[in-house]
Amino acid sequence: MENYDKNSIIFLAGHNGLVGSAIHRRLKALKFKKIITVSKKKLDLRNPIKVEKFFKNKKIDYLIIAAAKVGGILANKNYQDEFLIDNINIQNNLLLLAKDKKIKRTIFLGSSCIYPKNSKTPIKENSLLTGKLEKTNECYAIAKIAGIKLSEALAKRYKLDIVAIMPTNTYGKNDNFDMDNSHVIPGMITKFIKAKRENKNQVKLFGTGRPEREFIYSDDLANAIVKMIFISKKKLNKTFKNELPILNVGTGQSISIKDLALLIKKIINYNGKIIFDKNYPDGTMKKNLDSRIIKSLGWAPKIKIDEGLNKVYNSIKNYYSE
Repeated sequence: MENYDKNSIIFLAGHNGLVGSAIHRRLKALKFKKIITVSKKKLDLRNPIKVEKFFKNKKIDYLIIAAAKVGGILANKNYQDEFLIDNINIQNNLLLLAKDKKIKRTIFLGSSCIYPKNSKTPIKENSLLTGKLEKTNECYAIAKIAGIKLSEALAKRYKLDIVAIMPTNTYGKNDNFDMDNSHVIPGMITKFIKAKRENKNQVKLFGTGRPEREFIYSDDLANAIVKMIFISKKKLNKTFKNELPILNVGTGQSISIKDLALLIKKIINYNGKIIFDKNYPDGTMKKNLDSRIIKSLGWAPKIKIDEGLNKVYNSIKNYYSE
């Protein structure tokens, strides 16, 4: 762990979400005493006037932007305007807050979907803007790319200290388990639990099952983010030659959607069949990340996919008991 002051004031935006709640747990475990959080009901981060008013007399040392509108393939397809506009507004307001408050360091949380659809894998950070994006989540990706570019502009003009984190597909506790609008792992878990409870003889999943994905457990990602808050500026400048740090965060391990489904089926002890509905899109066939840079800075994942899936299932199975 880098040197840090437990009395630092940290604003964690999005503390109730999948990644935000994991970061919150990590900060609490490290005995940070001054963590600012606020719910969506109390503060709409899309509204610049409300954001400015809420933080007018508050001091902030560090900012973590984990707040975002997120979802799976269907949600991205059906609500493209919201994924674009909401995310850009949230990012703009919080990055400008970092400028106005002269925050010591800001973590901007992006996504692996920022990279072109046909990037050579494992995808390196310098693949950004070298080709066309995957259509199924293009608006979300464009919003996140806009956040990176605003971060670069603010860092260059105002010497703002920002680190951009690009995680691979993240899963964990406190996820969205809606069957249709969630990401792949929570959506699958919910479908298998429901099918088992209702004694259904099959589970229908989207796509062909052939795409490969890299997954990271939310606690591993949280550890990477907290490490990057307090890593020395000197070390970052040496690694990135004074350019905006953009860091992939992944495990280096991929699994096909079909094998993932079989693993979840086994964990839940479901005995029916798996049917893949080819009428739904697959998305990019493979998009694992090259995470060598962040690993060279002293971070490494600890939780394997089977262990992580068991943790997730154990965290929610009681909610589905009859």
